[in-house]
Amino acid sequence: MKIATFNINNINRRLPNLLRWLRTAKPDIACLQELKAADDEFPHAAIAKAGYHAVWHGQKTWNGVAILSRKAEPVLIRTVLPGDAADHEARYIEAAISGIIVACLYLPNGNPQPGPKFDYKLDWFARLRRHAAKFLKQDLPVVLAGDYNVAPTPIDIYPTKSWDNNALIQPKSRAAFAALVSQGWTDAIRALHPSQPMFTFWDYKRNRWSRDAGLRLDHLLLSPALAPRLLRAGVDRAVRGEDGASDHAPAWIELK
Repeated sequence: MKIATFNINNINRRLPNLLRWLRTAKPDIACLQELKAADDEFPHAAIAKAGYHAVWHGQKTWNGVAILSRKAEPVLIRTVLPGDAADHEARYIEAAISGIIVACLYLPNGNPQPGPKFDYKLDWFARLRRHAAKFLKQDLPVVLAGDYNVAPTPIDIYPTKSWDNNALIQPKSRAAFAALVSQGWTDAIRALHPSQPMFTFWDYKRNRWSRDAGLRLDHLLLSPALAPRLLRAGVDRAVRGEDGASDHAPAWIELK
């Protein structure tokens, strides 16, 4: 089983890129973030023609998440991260597929920091940890896949000081990610590639793609019930270099 996460950065604008990647990479499950489309704007017909079932939670202009499945139809569980009834941003969707639970998430960016946007990011992380703990208590096979908007350690960002004030690498952001992982989750890509950068994001500005000035922001975390099935993991870097590409590349894992 191949599971991928891909911040598509506007699903309708990047639809040709997405369909080309689905056709070549053939993920069994794909988690998408930053759809930038309302529910009725989701290109479900094109996705279905490509051979994928889908569940999604859209939002006009910003945010939006979706889970695609090539074989089994996803059984939707929830479209909201519990813990804050006043939070209406489309950042979380959860479904059961082929015996596992797939959570697709798009964590807040948090900039500028300090400030309310950074506070929201940390609060979202706290809610995610509380929800994730319930999965572990029940010993369920779960993958938490998405754009976490955190480069967890110095190896996850190219050598630079230009991001020092950015919310993506703040000590509190990194501590929040570490606290989640320390519950018992396996950072799949880092587990199999402990010393390589494995970047998944290259900003459009300042020739960062051509300079390989990237960050690893997109992660797949596996519960203890699922981690022993991990075989391979990687990043489809070439997707970032295509015409009209998202500023992210798909990250993926293969499970027994």
